[in-house]
Amino acid sequence: MSLNFNPKVLRVLDEIERFAFSHDPAQADRKQKMLNLERPTAELIHILLLSSARKRVLEIGTSNGFSAIIIGATLQLVDGAVPLTTIERDPLKVAGARTNIAHANLSFLVQVIQGSATEVVDELDGPFDCVFFDADRLSAPEQLQILLPKLEPDVLLLTDNVLSHPQEVAAYIAAVEQLAGFVSITVPIGKGLHIAYRHNDE
Repeated sequence: MSLNFNPKVLRVLDEIERFAFSHDPAQADRKQKMLNLERPTAELIHILLLSSARKRVLEIGTSNGFSAIIIGATLQLVDGAVPLTTIERDPLKVAGARTNIAHANLSFLVQVIQGSATEVVDELDGPFDCVFFDADRLSAPEQLQILLPKLEPDVLLLTDNVLSHPQEVAAYIAAVEQLAGFVSITVPIGKGLHIAYRHNDE
């Protein structure tokens, strides 16, 4: 499968992937790694957002912008979509993400906020119809609780690394399972993508 993006965006995505493939294996400290989404996971997220016409997306964990570019380029194809809000703590990764996003000509569709995700989400207004959790898995349950009043009725929740780090993500999945009205599934793609959806009966 190929992503339905313009050649400029695809070139930037390829460049980010090539950098990560050479950079990450040389890093002993996990925090220094880019840890970008695997391409099949990115393509699945693209389909999920596009097919359900998500318009107000929040990403927690930007790294150097690979997934933010995927989401931003997808939102460009959705009528009425607003810019993606994406949060990253590491200032070096924020700088890299903003550069990569600019190279993809998507700065107008992606807002990168530097800071602690838990503190930032507390300040955001919302509403969001999709949240992608791809940062500190241990703090995700707290962030979810903060975000609940800021979510659209038919919200889509996505979480990566659920098969690669099952113990770390267990509390988040348990929290989602306790929420009323949600259906969820873990897709064995990449490092494992957890998908939860709340159906809007109104």
